[in-house]
Amino acid sequence: MEQNKEQILIKRLLTKEEAAWKELFGSYSGNLSGVCTRYISGKDDIHDVLQNSFIKMFRSIETFEYRGSGSLKAWMIRITVNESLKHIKQHSGLTAHTDLDEFPDVPNDEEPDLEEIPQTVIMNMIQSLPDGYRTVFNLFVFEKKSHKEIAGLLGIAENSSASQFHRAKGLLVQKIKEFKMSKKAQYE
Repeated sequence: MEQNKEQILIKRLLTKEEAAWKELFGSYSGNLSGVCTRYISGKDDIHDVLQNSFIKMFRSIETFEYRGSGSLKAWMIRITVNESLKHIKQHSGLTAHTDLDEFPDVPNDEEPDLEEIPQTVIMNMIQSLPDGYRTVFNLFVFEKKSHKEIAGLLGIAENSSASQFHRAKGLLVQKIKEFKMSKKAQYE
């Protein structure tokens, strides 16, 4: 059976070959930086989390289990998300009560049409959410975690996760409407 590039790279990583780690970093650091950006603001913090993630990968590559094409990337994303969450807990004091009472309930309108909004704008809107909302939103939407799993990861109640997700969605709907209104006003 012919080995693919990913399997060959993994074998090289397991031998702690420096060139393999440089190749891994070069190939995946941009994507993993994007993962960090979904959770953390501040370039220095993103850099620190990314660096900690690669250190964790280096130290735990022996535990990696190849499960088919793409499994290396999935493993790296999981480590990066976990390191991002660890950073959030250490630096922003995310607790069971984070953000819950700081913002009023936002009405949940129909799903907004995102077709005409650039992805970078949407990601900036997500990035601008309060820490707790942004973290829960990202875990639910991008990592496909259930509210029960999110609650376990963050040490919050399951209903707090659901509430923060609902409020995050409401704030995003509000931001999307404001964006569309500002675009509409530009053309009038």
